[in-house]
Amino acid sequence: MIKLITAGESHGKGLTTIVTGFPANLEISRDYINEQLQRRQAGYGRGLRMKIETDQVEIISGIRHGKTLGSPISMIIWNKDWENWKESMSAEPVDKKIDKVTIPRPGHADLVGVTKYNFDDIRNSIERSSARETAARVAGCSIARKFLSEFGIHIGSFVESIGGIYSKENIAEKFLLNKLSHNYSAEKLNKLSDKSSVRVLDKNQEEKIIRKIKLTKKRGDTLGGTFYVIVTGLPPGIGSFVEYNTRLEAELSLAIMSIQAVKGVEIGLGFKSAELFGSEVHDEIILKGETFSRKTNRAGGIEGGISTGLPLIIRAAMKPIATLMSPIQSIDLSKMKTIEARRERSDFVAVPACAVIAESMAAWTIAKLFLQKFGGDSIEEVKDNYSNYMKKYFSRIKKNFAI
Repeated sequence: MIKLITAGESHGKGLTTIVTGFPANLEISRDYINEQLQRRQAGYGRGLRMKIETDQVEIISGIRHGKTLGSPISMIIWNKDWENWKESMSAEPVDKKIDKVTIPRPGHADLVGVTKYNFDDIRNSIERSSARETAARVAGCSIARKFLSEFGIHIGSFVESIGGIYSKENIAEKFLLNKLSHNYSAEKLNKLSDKSSVRVLDKNQEEKIIRKIKLTKKRGDTLGGTFYVIVTGLPPGIGSFVEYNTRLEAELSLAIMSIQAVKGVEIGLGFKSAELFGSEVHDEIILKGETFSRKTNRAGGIEGGISTGLPLIIRAAMKPIATLMSPIQSIDLSKMKTIEARRERSDFVAVPACAVIAESMAAWTIAKLFLQKFGGDSIEEVKDNYSNYMKKYFSRIKKNFAI
């Protein structure tokens, strides 16, 4: 069982990631992890913090000469902004008086955090609930992403909408109708979406979104949006229906809903399937050479909690960021009086970054279930187990049902 632990505060010294359970001899480089960290930081509409931080990972343990050892992997991302917060975020008591944050932001973890943990300073809630924590997740999940790539499994994403602006072309429909080439890789999808400053696949849509973001900045407001995560190359048989918490769609939904500000997740047609006839929803099964396939992929690559072998299609919705430069009403807890919510340095829109984080969480979830099925102590052993399964997958079914 692989495990991921992150630690650290938004303005602390740094963010720490510990990853355990991956097999030995998996090739992984610092540059590979840093590439994913850079993708997370990109996107038009990000805040001033991204100008301060250039996230780079420092590998502390578990990797030697570019290969995993099978032992725990530990990594650190140092916060450059720590220099401005040494006293405010010191682990040791300081003589200087530190101003307490007493005005919670609606929509953030500020008020619920001080209520739950009995804090007298909202800063304690702000620091750990911040989406800055996802940098540590992306670093850790990069191990999972690289592991999956060894088996031809790739994870990509694109932004569907920001602020209610959609493309005239329904790009996701190509995935749902299974109209893409068999050789189409999510890697190719990322190369296209990463060219856009807001990670959309339509140039006209990009221009409209940028104009709306500029208007949003002037208003001191924020925007949310929707995005798709696509996984290609996944074999049939990942996940299970024998236990409720081993269902692939359940694990994926949990992972992506755990990302700050994500408020909804759909698999395949998702909520739209509730409006249609069954004949318009379910994917007809066909023979395609020496394997099974489907005419369409409205189920999003999952049936009965198990992967079908078609691309996974995950759609998620991110709400607008809670910190507003033109604040709405709140309460000053030190005076119990109505006041404008406080400002905290933040982004105006982070949907492109959220899509990259969701890629990472999907990679982690799939790697976990993949290793449960094909596990081994070394990458070579896992590959042998996987190869044996794939060679015999179709022939086993023919043998079992032979008359």
